[in-house]
Amino acid sequence: MTIIAAKNITKSYGIDNILNNITFNINEKDRVGLVGLNGAGKTTLLNIIGGILSPDDGFLSIPPGIKIGYLRQHGNFESENTIYKEFLSFFSDIIAMEERLREVTDTISERASKGLDTENLMEEYARLSEEFADRNGYGYKSEIKGILTALGFSEEDYDKKISSLSGGEKTRLSLGTLLIKKPDILLLDEPTNHLDIDTLRWLELQLRAYPGTVILISHDRYFLDRTVTRIFEVQNQTLTVYNCSYTDYITRKKENEAAAMKAYEANRREIEKQEEMIRRFKQHGTEKLANRAKSREKMLGRMEKLDRPDTSFDRMKLNFKASIPSGNDVASGRDLSMSFETKQLFSDVDFDIKKDERVCLIGANGTGKTTLLKILLDKVSPDTGTVRLGQNVIIGYYDQEQQLLNPENTVLEELHSCYRLYTQKELRNILGSFIFRGDDVFKKVSSLSGGEKARLSLLKIMMTGANFLVMDEPTNHLDIPSKEVFEDALLDFPGTLLMVSHDRYFLNKIPSRILELGDKGLTEYLGQYDYYLEKKAQFAASDENPDISSAPQSEPAVTKTRLKEVRRKEKEKAQAEKNKIKEKKKLEEEIAALEIRISELHEYMCLEEVFSNPAKMREADIELKEAEAKLEQLYEEWVE
Repeated sequence: MTIIAAKNITKSYGIDNILNNITFNINEKDRVGLVGLNGAGKTTLLNIIGGILSPDDGFLSIPPGIKIGYLRQHGNFESENTIYKEFLSFFSDIIAMEERLREVTDTISERASKGLDTENLMEEYARLSEEFADRNGYGYKSEIKGILTALGFSEEDYDKKISSLSGGEKTRLSLGTLLIKKPDILLLDEPTNHLDIDTLRWLELQLRAYPGTVILISHDRYFLDRTVTRIFEVQNQTLTVYNCSYTDYITRKKENEAAAMKAYEANRREIEKQEEMIRRFKQHGTEKLANRAKSREKMLGRMEKLDRPDTSFDRMKLNFKASIPSGNDVASGRDLSMSFETKQLFSDVDFDIKKDERVCLIGANGTGKTTLLKILLDKVSPDTGTVRLGQNVIIGYYDQEQQLLNPENTVLEELHSCYRLYTQKELRNILGSFIFRGDDVFKKVSSLSGGEKARLSLLKIMMTGANFLVMDEPTNHLDIPSKEVFEDALLDFPGTLLMVSHDRYFLNKIPSRILELGDKGLTEYLGQYDYYLEKKAQFAASDENPDISSAPQSEPAVTKTRLKEVRRKEKEKAQAEKNKIKEKKKLEEEIAALEIRISELHEYMCLEEVFSNPAKMREADIELKEAEAKLEQLYEEWVE
């Protein structure tokens, strides 16, 4: 059943046309992902669906009585309630029913003790009990606790005033209230912001099991793949529908673009061919050819002329270069611990980061990942422990809160304040490569969007020539094309990376190892995100089945001794692979040399002065047989 029908939706802001004649249908229980560049109009479309904006033209139809819940990206959750009381307020009718059940129970008990009739009360009790159970009356408190726990709120937080919470906490709380209310249509604008990996996985399960329709905007490619079954792409003021997962959408989009370009080029070739024939007919000047030229011109006038597919869009040009190489030992930490007031963030943290490694730091919100980076940068002092940087280490730091940007500067002033040797023309050219063009360079930093601030921060880091990039949630606020450019730049970077990220697609592409931070230190996983999940599942299975033969006999956490052993084995394995490659190359060189020699011997034995001389033939024949035997042996070794 269609729950949302849109026809010819058009929306403009002043002279800027954002959406033009957009038509689509969304059915009950659809899972729709809205994708597109920053500024393409995704949030505008969501606001129209949510009733916050009205289209300039066209219409949107939603059946009466349908409830819509909207998690806005920058919406403020304002309430004077405490967290727990706010959630209880959504169950006021169930709480009233619960109180009525107690009253009926007490009245029945009282009347029965006096021998009075209780039949009507018993009927009411039976009816209320059934309705109470059907509406999860016995489990609503557990539901509240489960959602709050999953969203990172402990029981100690329940009495906190909502007005005292941070922006990220309010966003998480707003998401929780929507999941409690269960509206028929759930609109989510960047719901993955401010969520750690465990909470993201929990949210994925919630959305896949959600009883209503879900429409969400997200730049989290892994999250999209796990939650949506339809992709609505907003691009160039139009909307294209793909009834598939995000990964399949990427494949189909490339195929569609290639097919459109092929059709355009074929159309252009045909037009040029006809124009050339018309020109040739006309230049001969005969009446017959002139008539044929007119006929061709009429045919050309009726021919459909395809527009060139617009597959181009602005991408920032990012290229990290290290001005000098660092030493082999880039950074290390020993016996680090940190706490705030009475809360212990982490303890017993040891790490070593070597040159050219790509290390990603993960962990639940509140474990101290950003704090650990700041300790490394000497911005925060640990309670215990030491940090050491290696020789020639130049750090480039990306701060997820963008506090290193001066909000009072213009974009041009912000760059010029750090790089005064550049002329304004040079800086404007550089800014242009990061999609700051024209009057954009005179925007105040405080007025920039999250994506624009992210691009400006990355540009400043790129120009430092740092050989050790330390980045805290660098993919937040970047749209998908910008993420792809950023990831490619990191893979080409001739230096060392240490990054905090919850972007699982990023974690499956960038790191050579993952460090998970917990209150008892770091656990190392020598691989990317899927490998990390696999090892975590193995540890969990070992905990649940301690007697199975594959279960480790000691604690499942990776110990320092075991880490050294794993590293030693990895190095031995890598060295063995290198030796095998060298041996194979040597064999191939020997085989090639023997094949050339055998060919030379065959030619030699065909010479008249050789085949007519028995002694020379015998000598050559012996060498040929030895060479062929040796070649057969080398082939066997090569195959092995």
